[in-house]
Amino acid sequence: MPEITVAVFGLLVLLADTARAGSRGMTGGVFTLIGSAIAFYFTMHLWSVRTGVFSGLYTIDAFGTFFKAVFLLILFFVALISLGYTRREEMPAGEYYALLLFAALGMMVMVSSNSFITIFIGLELMSLSIYILCGLLKGQAAALEASLKYFLLGSFATAFFLYGIALVFASTGAIDIRMVRTVATAKNLAADPVFLTGIALLIVGFGFKTASVPFHMWTPDVYEGAPTSVTVFMATGVKAAAFGAFLRVFYTAFYPVISDWSGMLWLIAVLTMSVGNVIALVQNNIKRLLAYSSIAHAGYILIAFVTGDKVLSSSVLYYLLAYTFMNLGAFTVVIVLGRKGEGNEEIDSYAGLAGRHPFIALCMTVFLLSLTGIPPLAGFAGKFYIFSDAMKARFYWLGVIGMLNSAVAAYYYLRVLMYMYFKEPVKELGKIDISPAYVVVMLVSVGALLYLGIFPRAFLLLAEKSVSIFVQ
Repeated sequence: MPEITVAVFGLLVLLADTARAGSRGMTGGVFTLIGSAIAFYFTMHLWSVRTGVFSGLYTIDAFGTFFKAVFLLILFFVALISLGYTRREEMPAGEYYALLLFAALGMMVMVSSNSFITIFIGLELMSLSIYILCGLLKGQAAALEASLKYFLLGSFATAFFLYGIALVFASTGAIDIRMVRTVATAKNLAADPVFLTGIALLIVGFGFKTASVPFHMWTPDVYEGAPTSVTVFMATGVKAAAFGAFLRVFYTAFYPVISDWSGMLWLIAVLTMSVGNVIALVQNNIKRLLAYSSIAHAGYILIAFVTGDKVLSSSVLYYLLAYTFMNLGAFTVVIVLGRKGEGNEEIDSYAGLAGRHPFIALCMTVFLLSLTGIPPLAGFAGKFYIFSDAMKARFYWLGVIGMLNSAVAAYYYLRVLMYMYFKEPVKELGKIDISPAYVVVMLVSVGALLYLGIFPRAFLLLAEKSVSIFVQ
């Protein structure tokens, strides 16, 4: 029902837009809000359900349900901030909201699939929708460049992903991820070069979607050029979907040969953290800074993958939930400070913000401190669980490198705070559009980060229940 609801409302948005001759009204946005809320209601009733459908191609379990709930929250809040943003930027609302819904549907399919083919269908549904969303700011060269660059590089990464599936199928004769695990164990494929090459190519495909080094080069340009509401959808939803499918595939199909791929992910995690943080140090555009920050955070999450502990992998789910609200809030502030034709995205635009708009500056402070990992915010708890997992699994160097990178990241986050509170204004921002929708999203994000940070236990238990499918 959650997937059916999202699909139906996506079609309803298209029909309503056709009836209203492509208006830029709020109809599509309202339908998206209603559809995501109804789908979330259905999702909440699936926590205890575990069953397979469509001859085992698709599964309903706690792991997929957790991620679906996160996707629907992201969809709801992105649609909420888009009500004013699409009007301000004169974007085609019908196509925009329909593509958001279809992208969310693709994410939901990705994380609940037991077959490589079904995962690929979800991946393409999500990806094609995002490619188009990136270029919806018509007449803006940066948006068209972002769309084209993401499409070309994404197609290239998809080829790697498909070739990886083909090689895994060639060596196992199976596309069901559970059957792949069974065959890999029975035939002892740990030394099979075809099987291992397939795994490596799948890492390339997932690495592109998670913005892991060295598959990250698209991230800053696409994040900067795309509409900001699409950027936040990519930074939260796309990353969570990629990590969700990544975790399900590798902790199910390829877990018997974990010793062969964990070393590769160890290196990728270190490179991703280090490259993202070091390049972020010199960024003056806030969207590019958050893009490189996103790369660094992908490196932190990969630490939990490397440990190979199925129980400790719950920290990935908790971190992704916390990361969602950090980015949702930060990019909402970027939208609020922007105007049509002038994004005010340079760090200089944030100079003196605390004196002119103290509420916005205070919210941005919470988001940046959480990204830094300052207690009692959720960002600190997320990093604590990730790094402690590395120590428990005796990956001491990986944990130490992660903590050092987190210290480096503090510089560029605190630099923005310094501009907001201790620099004199460099330019006049003009009239700020602080609509109730933006205020609601920022307050919810602040509240969620505080609650997740101070009372993490309930969400950790949900995460542990979700990953329990790997240990049963």
